[in-house]
Amino acid sequence: MPLPPKKTTSPARGNRRDQFNKTPQVRVNDRIRVSRVRVVTAGGVQLGIVPTRDALAKARELGLDLVEVAPNADPPVCRIIDYGKYKYMQAKQQKNSKSKVVRMKEVKLRIGTDVNDYNVKMGRTEQFLDHGHKVRFQLRFKGRENAHQQMGLDVMTKVAEDMKTMGRVDQPAKLVGNTVTMVLSPLPNGQRIKKFKKYEEDDFDAESAEFDAKEES
Repeated sequence: MPLPPKKTTSPARGNRRDQFNKTPQVRVNDRIRVSRVRVVTAGGVQLGIVPTRDALAKARELGLDLVEVAPNADPPVCRIIDYGKYKYMQAKQQKNSKSKVVRMKEVKLRIGTDVNDYNVKMGRTEQFLDHGHKVRFQLRFKGRENAHQQMGLDVMTKVAEDMKTMGRVDQPAKLVGNTVTMVLSPLPNGQRIKKFKKYEEDDFDAESAEFDAKEES
């Protein structure tokens, strides 16, 4: 009588745990394959969008590394920094974040929010995200504004685009009744690039409970 076939473990199933536990590898120097990148110095100065080979040459000239910190941006964002120190700070940040209390902050918008007010609110949002907090945006329609609800969704799309170097969409824009809400969570510390820093208020306290989101009813 022939022996029954031996049971084998499917390679895909056997590797599944490893696939989920894999952490994304940071691309550094020659491993960055895109043709152009947005470059930021170690001091936070934005050098703009340049060919990757030029950015790499600049990093080498300074005796530093070109490190891709926001691979999903278009184009990807790279910092000219010491990669060894970067890895150390990332590990330190992850260790500290385990004990840090993450709160939900709230930013209220309107369809008719003027440009300066919008910029100030984005500056506050960046401060919330930079402190490791999530941010819930709320846009409520009043009266005749209910006839233009798509405009509210467009505002949320703009917010997500403006904040993509600071946070990722945790809960997409959702319309319920006369209110649109959306939630952003912060990017890892080393990946955050502020666009609205000049609109930050000197006396603004991003940790204040005054700006905590109220429980949704």
